[in-house]
Amino acid sequence: MTLRIVYVVLALFVCPILSAKEQAAVAMPDKFSADVAKSILQQGGNAVDAAIAAQFTLAVTLPEAGNIGGGGFMLVYKDNKADFIDYREKAPTAADRDMYLDKHKNVIPNKSLYGIFASGVPGTVSGMWLAHQKHGSLPWKTLVQPAVDLAKQGFVMPERLAGYIDRYIKRMDKKGIKLNFASYFGHAVGGEVFKQPELAATLERIRDQGYDGFYKGQTAEIIAAFMQKAGGIINQQDLAAYQAQQRTPIQSDWREYQVLTSPPPSSGGIAILQWLKMYQNVSAELPAMAHNSSQYIHILAEIGKRVFADRAQYLGDPDFYDVPVKQLIDKDYIAKRSGQVDTDKISVSEQVKPGLHESEETTHFSIVDQYGNAVSNTTTINLGFGSGVVVEGAGFILNNEMDDFSAKPGVANVFGAIGGKANEIQPHKRMLSSMTPTILLKGGKIFMVTGSPGGTTIMSSVYQSILNAVVYNMNAEQAVNSPRFHHQLWPKDVIRYHDGLKPQVESELKDMGYKLDNRHFGDLQTIINRDGKLDAASERSGRGQSYVF
Repeated sequence: MTLRIVYVVLALFVCPILSAKEQAAVAMPDKFSADVAKSILQQGGNAVDAAIAAQFTLAVTLPEAGNIGGGGFMLVYKDNKADFIDYREKAPTAADRDMYLDKHKNVIPNKSLYGIFASGVPGTVSGMWLAHQKHGSLPWKTLVQPAVDLAKQGFVMPERLAGYIDRYIKRMDKKGIKLNFASYFGHAVGGEVFKQPELAATLERIRDQGYDGFYKGQTAEIIAAFMQKAGGIINQQDLAAYQAQQRTPIQSDWREYQVLTSPPPSSGGIAILQWLKMYQNVSAELPAMAHNSSQYIHILAEIGKRVFADRAQYLGDPDFYDVPVKQLIDKDYIAKRSGQVDTDKISVSEQVKPGLHESEETTHFSIVDQYGNAVSNTTTINLGFGSGVVVEGAGFILNNEMDDFSAKPGVANVFGAIGGKANEIQPHKRMLSSMTPTILLKGGKIFMVTGSPGGTTIMSSVYQSILNAVVYNMNAEQAVNSPRFHHQLWPKDVIRYHDGLKPQVESELKDMGYKLDNRHFGDLQTIINRDGKLDAASERSGRGQSYVF
């Protein structure tokens, strides 16, 4: 059965219940997940129901980042209350601080990135199960079934995904990295139906048994046996012990808005609040800055230096390390850090220190339901296609999130982020993340739901989407597609940027001493509520789809 037929069948069971005055919106990284999420909302499901169904759909149709073999964060605003579900992966019991170092204590290249040794214990299924127990309204089986259908009956392979798969296989071959990825995805052809029978069977067990369908029983046995055979370190005890964690979202006022965002082990919530609050302080002392002018970019890059200095020093898993959240976003601390920003020239990177005393192929989606609830969800297996290892017999790709730990203090990970002791590897610890699902409220009502993939660039995508919407009054389409930029202290004085900056701006930044790196990043999925009318957009560079209905 083709995907078109599958959706016709789904549509037969949809009973639209929305009145003309009740709007809902979804902004998704592909059309399959957008159609499923929309269908769930039209059946009367809430934003969390739609999020769960979309998450499992993406595990089938967006294999480079959608997953049941990874983890993520879900920010929920429901019934005028905020909640945060942390389903970030954990280090296995057998993990240790020096597991990626050689006998000379040097980092072994690629060991934390590719292959069976790169994976943390997956958290996605546990996260969706917890979200459903706390906030779901439709039956669990109803939410997982669309993903089962897409895996079993197949979906029409998008040309862009087929090309991505082909390039990945060729790149691994060129590097001499031996993986089983090609055995599962090498036959993908754009425009043709692609089926995943092993993944379908795994999803059926999850559908029928919930949490136990992944972390116990047959699926857990398959994972553990595969790990043992391939030399990995995740066992059945690691799986059975994994539980998603409910946390309190960071909530902070900024301008006339209340920002709800991600707490540790995300570094992103603290980062975007520091960026927004410092920008507010610094810009108040300057004439109005044109959007994406050289001065605007320089000011935000200067703030970014300080944000990333704090990130490296203070942030890690709060279950293992006392993260000073309140101090890092305290008004007086922000004022002090704002005063260190040089508005005319680049600060010396080596002199930017922490201020307190003592992955890129992620995916994101945003949902607002007809009841006024919202979900901002970011999920990942770290790099595109994660570790490149598919669990044989279960059909899903394992993450390579162990690279998000600090393999060695002071040594950068694949995203160039430098970490310290707070993020060193320990058994059962969650690795630091840049995922930053965020919601803005205005007068207690949803104003904006936003988020993006992109490793450390996630924070830049998120805070700039907020500035675009609030300071520059952009609509959703403009907010997600306006050229963005990113600076993270190291590499020194490098600004990564999208196409679209004016040549004069590029020239002025170079004259200031910046090195420019023209590479796209991120895939914003954003919903904005202006005066009661929803506006949703998916960034044009991706495969996304947004609906307002």
